[in-house]
Amino acid sequence: MASSRPLACYNQAIEMPNVTLCTLEEPLLQPFWDYLHTNYHDTLRSPLCPIILSVSTYFILVALYTVLDVLAQRWHCINKYRIHPEKPVTWKMIWRTLGLTTYNHLVFIFPASVCQWYWRPPTPLPKEAPSMSQFMFGILACTILFDSQYYLWHILHHKIKWLYSTFHAIHHEFSEPFSLATQYLSAWELISVGFWATANPILLHCHCLTAWVFMMFTVWISTEDHCGYDFPWSLHNLIPFGLWGGALKHDLHHQKPTTNFAPFFSHWDWLGGTSLDAFTARSKK
Repeated sequence: MASSRPLACYNQAIEMPNVTLCTLEEPLLQPFWDYLHTNYHDTLRSPLCPIILSVSTYFILVALYTVLDVLAQRWHCINKYRIHPEKPVTWKMIWRTLGLTTYNHLVFIFPASVCQWYWRPPTPLPKEAPSMSQFMFGILACTILFDSQYYLWHILHHKIKWLYSTFHAIHHEFSEPFSLATQYLSAWELISVGFWATANPILLHCHCLTAWVFMMFTVWISTEDHCGYDFPWSLHNLIPFGLWGGALKHDLHHQKPTTNFAPFFSHWDWLGGTSLDAFTARSKK
């Protein structure tokens, strides 16, 4: 009897780390997923759900940035964060980019959405939410894959003259990008980028919640890359060691189109010798 107590204490000490590890792996997103599952089941199962999430996220973000663009012309507290404070975003630029964006969504995105709604079966919704590690790793993996795909696509559309003049040149009409220039694209570019954002979570067998958040994440980052602002809270200022490109590097790409092809991370431009930062660009002038 006397020896059983130390043994019990030893067993408890062994079990405690396991309890901690299991707690960390418990689906912390489960209450949120249960709420969505219970209250919005039919809406989430619709093939239109990811399209609506992506499109609404984009227009909400560009609306917020466009308000800043208009106010920046009068408010120094906003204009000081613009990468090109001396070059305001005009209403002519706003209407031109908004016109093409609306055209692409009405002529291409809307018919594709209707076809998907008509032919694609409803999305099966698992009862269990992803664990936090699965959720975070899924978004990271999808982002890395998307970054690699777009880097290759982007550099080919600059190196091959026919691809550039036919599909990509329109995006470079503005040398100082602003938020509405994010989707100032040819239909081919809009569809191909949207295809990767949709297909990557499927290829990596991600939970549908992970897939939807990743799609909204890519819209947010793409809009931030083109926003024309260098805020202290911008992602490129929060991620250390220059690992993230962000608005500054993409702005340089529009001025010097042979540099900074990657949409998110910086590693492909480092490896490909196409990286350019603001300090190097100023020293070359």
